[in-house]
Amino acid sequence: MLALLYLGGTIIGSILLILPFATKDGQQTTYINSLFTAASAVSMTGLAPYDTATHWTLFGQLVILLLIQMSGFGFMTLVSAAFIIFKHTMSLGTRNVFMLDSRGNLNGVKVLLVRIVIGTLICETIGTLLLMIRFIPDFGAGKGIYFSIWHSISAFCNAGFDMLGTPASKFVSLTGYVKDPLVSLTIGALIICGSLGFAVWSDIIDCKLNFKKFQLNTKVVLVVNLVLILVGTALYMIFERNTYEDFNFGELLLASLFNAITPRSAGFATTSCKTLSDSGYMLTIVFMFIGGGSGSTAGGMRVGTFAVIIMGMLAAFRGKRDINIGKKRIEYSLLSQSLAILTAMLMVTIISIAAICAIQPESGIKEITFECVSALSSSGLSMDFTPKLKVASSIIIIILMYAGRVGILTLALALGQTKATAEIRRPIDNLLIG
Repeated sequence: MLALLYLGGTIIGSILLILPFATKDGQQTTYINSLFTAASAVSMTGLAPYDTATHWTLFGQLVILLLIQMSGFGFMTLVSAAFIIFKHTMSLGTRNVFMLDSRGNLNGVKVLLVRIVIGTLICETIGTLLLMIRFIPDFGAGKGIYFSIWHSISAFCNAGFDMLGTPASKFVSLTGYVKDPLVSLTIGALIICGSLGFAVWSDIIDCKLNFKKFQLNTKVVLVVNLVLILVGTALYMIFERNTYEDFNFGELLLASLFNAITPRSAGFATTSCKTLSDSGYMLTIVFMFIGGGSGSTAGGMRVGTFAVIIMGMLAAFRGKRDINIGKKRIEYSLLSQSLAILTAMLMVTIISIAAICAIQPESGIKEITFECVSALSSSGLSMDFTPKLKVASSIIIIILMYAGRVGILTLALALGQTKATAEIRRPIDNLLIG
C-alpha cells in the first residue's frame, strides 16, 4: 500500500507538471523531466533537472510544494486523518500500515496523527516567520513571504528544493547566505526537527523532556544525531579550511555546522558541493548514506539502522552474544534487518553507478557516485550533474529516489512477499569469514 501510494503521487504529480500552464513561457518541459521532478518532490529529495524559480510557473511551483508537503506528512498519515475526520473507524490493517509509515505506538494512533499535523504546522510557521525577517527586506513583501513559506516547508520536510539558487543570481541553493546566522540556523533547525521523526517528538512530549524516561529509540536517535552533528562540524572545519580561508572563526563554525546537518537528507547547501575537498566529499557521502531517523522526513539507511550495525559490530568483536545499548538488549533480528538494508543499499548504489557510467562514459565517476548516493538517500545534494543526465540515467535516478523514499525494507517486502509456508530449518554447518 505504501509503495503504491508514493508511486501514485509521483505519477499524478508528473501529469500536473507536464500541463502547458505549469511551465513559464519560452520554456519546454519533457515528460521524463516532469516525472523526475515529481519523483524528487514526493521522495523529498531535491534533485531537479530545471531551476525551480525560473522554469515553473506559480502553478507548477505550488504542485511541487504540495507534493513535498503531502509526502512530509506521510501519505498514510493523510489517509488515516481522513478516516478520523469523516468519523470512520480505521481497520487494524490500516492502522498497521500507518504505523509502518510513522514508526509510532499502535495504541496512540489518533494522538500521534494530531501531533504530526499540528507539530508540522507549528514548526513550519515558526520557520516562515523567522525567514521573513531576512527575505522580506531582500526580496520585497510578496516574494519575501512566498520564499519564506516555501523554504520553511522544504526544509522541515527535508526536501531541498529552493527558490534562491537561480542562474541570474549565480548562487547555488543558499550559498548567498553562507555567513548569515539567521537563515543558516533557521534552515538547519527545521532540517533537524524534520529528520528526528514524529515518534521521537511524540515520546519527548509524553516524557516531558525527561531523558531517563525516553524510549530506547528516542535516546538512540537523539544521541547519534548529536554525535554526528558535533563530529561532522569539527571534521568539516578541518577538511574545508582552504575553502573557507577568508572566513573568521564564527563564519567557519556556522558553515561547517550547516554542512554537518544538510547531507543527511536535506539537500540545501550554503557551500557548493563542487568546491568540497576530497575528504569533505567522502564525509558528505557517508553522511548522506546514514540519513535521519526512521519514520521522519529524512532518508538514508536511517540513524537507528546505523546504530544497530555499529553496536552489533562491537559486540561481535568482543565475542559477546548479546547486543546491548545502554541498559537494554536488542534482538539479533534487528541486526539482520539492518545489515540487509545496508547491503541492499550498497548493491543498488554500485549497480546504479556502473550503469550510469556505461550510459554516460564522458562523465566523471565522482559526480555520478555523488548523484546516486544523493538520490537513494533522499539527500538532494548534487555536483550540478542533474541537468546533464540522459533519459536512461534519469530513469535510474528516479527509481533510486522512489526506493529511497519508500524504504528498501518496505519495497523488498512489497516485491518479495509470498504466500506463507511452513519453515524448514536446515542442518547447521560452518563457513569461514573474516
